[in-house]
Amino acid sequence: MIATLLERNDAATNDTRSGTALFNDPIRNKGTAFTKDERRMYGIEGLLPQAVETLDRQLERVIGHLDAKSTDLERYIYLVSLADRNETLFFRTLMSDPARFLPIVYDPTVADACLAFGHIYRRARGMYIDRSMKGRMAEVLRNWPHRDVRFICVSTGGRILGLGDIGSNGMGIPIGKLELYTACAAIPPNGLLPVMFDIGTANEALRADPLYLGLRAPPPSEKELDELTEEFVQAVQDVFPGCCIHFEDWKGTDAIRIFERYRDKVLCYNDDIQGTASVTIAGLTTALQINGEVLADQRFLFLGAGSAGIGIANMIAEALQGKGLTLDEARARISLFDINGLLEPSRRDLSSAQKVYAHPAQPSADLVATIEAFKPTILVGVSTKGGAFTKEVVEAMSRLNKRPIIFALSNPTDKAECTAEQAYTWSKGKALYAAGVQFPDVTLDGQVFHPGQANNFYIYPAVALATYVARPRRITDACFVAAAEASADQVGPELRAKGMLFPGQANILEMEVTTATRVAEFMFDHGLAQAKRPSDVRAWIEDQLYVPRY
Repeated sequence: MIATLLERNDAATNDTRSGTALFNDPIRNKGTAFTKDERRMYGIEGLLPQAVETLDRQLERVIGHLDAKSTDLERYIYLVSLADRNETLFFRTLMSDPARFLPIVYDPTVADACLAFGHIYRRARGMYIDRSMKGRMAEVLRNWPHRDVRFICVSTGGRILGLGDIGSNGMGIPIGKLELYTACAAIPPNGLLPVMFDIGTANEALRADPLYLGLRAPPPSEKELDELTEEFVQAVQDVFPGCCIHFEDWKGTDAIRIFERYRDKVLCYNDDIQGTASVTIAGLTTALQINGEVLADQRFLFLGAGSAGIGIANMIAEALQGKGLTLDEARARISLFDINGLLEPSRRDLSSAQKVYAHPAQPSADLVATIEAFKPTILVGVSTKGGAFTKEVVEAMSRLNKRPIIFALSNPTDKAECTAEQAYTWSKGKALYAAGVQFPDVTLDGQVFHPGQANNFYIYPAVALATYVARPRRITDACFVAAAEASADQVGPELRAKGMLFPGQANILEMEVTTATRVAEFMFDHGLAQAKRPSDVRAWIEDQLYVPRY
């Protein structure tokens, strides 16, 4: 028995020293694209079929495999396995048709993948930092094999999409977000690190699941979480200096508190707060152009007062200040409504971030009555309450506005406050509508309506690309406002005439580079960038883009 084990160990050692180790290295593996000379050089001659294929030929086979799958979750699992064995071919696939593949590797399919994460798990990707590593986080981070880490996307899994607390199952989100950095904005993938900050979960069903892979304990107290987060943030500064921390899908109250603590101390941003706000402003800008109106004349009502709602409200307030309003005047145009009703001064359950939007008003738990009293021109849903925008809600907005702007941003699909078909039908075709997921076109009385998708991938990959090249000291809200304006400027008259509020997805890379150029120029203009300013910012960015090729 001992001799057999030794022989197996020797075989394993020889395997890692030989060229066959290339097959287990997703960065270096080419599969059937290894040339004849490379096969001889690396000692893999005879270990592959005779044909030497191009990357495009391999892509053709991958497309065939994907077409044969019956569900998007099966396609997701296939693509994850492809990324594990051949990173170049994986990104070549995604970048060949982003409009087709982004909904598979990210929202909405990623929601199903996260729910089943422990059951469909194949291989570890990224890093898992948990509470047992307290006092040793820097030591553990040094186990990552790459030192030039430029971005870390970190989540606790405390508020994943509209799914709530799913703990370690939420690792699909940091992985997917960073994949979109590359697929949408061509940021080199070798500098991207997804991290699950496993603090436990309040989800008792998950903790009881024998295939759950995370810490089987309730989340810590706020004080302990803050201590753990402080150690993690400082460990990142130590191990990966200059790395940008992308906070993603932390529980709402934790998200706001943690982000406010670090936004002016380290290079970081929160996509749930800033990215969602930015893409909302981008869509609103286009909608107002269609209506022939200006931002400063609008009144905003939010259904949902968590991190996304507060983040959007804050960025709108900043944008309104840029139009000449004072901060108090800007906030007065914004009201929020949550599970306990309208935010107003008699409420005793409001956080400090919510209190600034608690304006004098009669208490109300009736959304329609609140609409009739506040008279909003824009209604934004970030509640994760599917169907919350009822027929009565949409009709109330339509009575008050010639063309009401209705954004149902919660996702996945079943969490949307209303569907595109409902919004157009109940408003008799008057609504300018966007959702957090892509709904199909709607035909009403012979007219075709094209619902927009207010997806953050219009914004955060571009901001990340600008950050990658310009190396700013900080990423401010104004950077995200610049991104929103750049995105809106790419929706031309032809698209606006169709009611489209966001750029098309056929050429996402072109759109992201255009937005990133504007954001990088903003960073240079306002003294944020540490890189030396080139004479041609766009050409400089294009020279640094990742291209999936052997």
